[in-house]
Amino acid sequence: MASPPARPRKLPPVWLLGMANAPLGVAGGLALLTLPQLLAARHVPETSIAGITSLGLLASTCAFLLGPLLDVWLSRRAYAALSTLVCAASAATALLNVGNLGVLTVAVASMMLFAQVNTNAIGGWFGSLEDKEADAGLGAWMVVANTAGFGLIAMAAIPVVRGASPGLAAAALVAPLLLPLAIYVVTPAHRPGRRQARESFGRFFADIGGLARRPTLLRLLLLFTAPAASFALTNTLGGLGRDYHASEVFVGVIGGAAATLAGILGSLSVAVLARRAPGTLLYLAVGAGGAAFTLSLILLPRTPALFALAMIGQNIAQSAALALVSVLALQSLGEDNPLAATQFGLLVCASNLPITYMQWIDGHAYGLGGLPLMYGADGGLGLVACGLLAVLLTLWRGRLTGREAAVSRA
Repeated sequence: MASPPARPRKLPPVWLLGMANAPLGVAGGLALLTLPQLLAARHVPETSIAGITSLGLLASTCAFLLGPLLDVWLSRRAYAALSTLVCAASAATALLNVGNLGVLTVAVASMMLFAQVNTNAIGGWFGSLEDKEADAGLGAWMVVANTAGFGLIAMAAIPVVRGASPGLAAAALVAPLLLPLAIYVVTPAHRPGRRQARESFGRFFADIGGLARRPTLLRLLLLFTAPAASFALTNTLGGLGRDYHASEVFVGVIGGAAATLAGILGSLSVAVLARRAPGTLLYLAVGAGGAAFTLSLILLPRTPALFALAMIGQNIAQSAALALVSVLALQSLGEDNPLAATQFGLLVCASNLPITYMQWIDGHAYGLGGLPLMYGADGGLGLVACGLLAVLLTLWRGRLTGREAAVSRA
């Protein structure tokens, strides 16, 4: 007598799956906020600090190159767990070696790389398990976890470091990185395909080329690499509180608690709106609205209250944009996609590119003309990019509709 088929394991709730993305925010908070503060307190030159953080951002942007590994050999659960452990070990190494710039630089790059690898792994994993109707919620909760992780570090890291021994402080700050391991244990994972490493990497560029030739993915790559909705000012404004006559304590509170709550609001609003309107349209709407808000800051007075408004507004817009990136990337995967992690990682890492170059543009604009030119450059480029992309996407849809009509007539 044949045994009955095994029941499929029930998935954890969408919000819990999304919270597995917290390591990306925790690692970002350590790399972009905590460690630079610790280095500045040791009188390390700003150019050296910027070099270390830039290398970390570059490492995270290049994480998609490991995509083939996430789709072969071990299960995605194994790769998610492995990347989490390596990220945590790298974070501990960085915190314990603030005085050794060589070790610190390598540790920060490794931490940011494997934090992004972890995001790519769980995006490919969870996105393949969930129904497509759940993509909006999953994408939003992943950004909520990212934002909450960053906010936790923004508020707690410096007091912990100053109030505890180096070993105890490192353990306390690394602990949040390990919490998602409990989520991985209760989430089912598909068996991976079995390809040799040489074959996997040998086919990588062919796989990427095949993905990039898909019209939908080509459109998303264009959308994400343009400066339409990067909102890189979230990484710049934290160092400009003096322009608004805001104290360091006030900047810290706004950069931590208030901006985190604003980010969560922006992310969760996407979970609602993405069910009612096309994701690409929402992405451009968020980009254009955020760019208009940025330009309006040129006319407003420089007070602490307006600094809070600028920081919170930028965080709401960026969190909404990042949530839409996750939603659109998840929706592009389809069912049982063997290249799910590669595809998800490529799209998410592509969205990191404009954050990197717009931060460079914003910084140089501020150096040339202060806040007005910085806001003008950031908001102006954003509006222009949204307008051009809207035209291109309209033309693309028109050509697609025309082809469909020709096929139906034939």
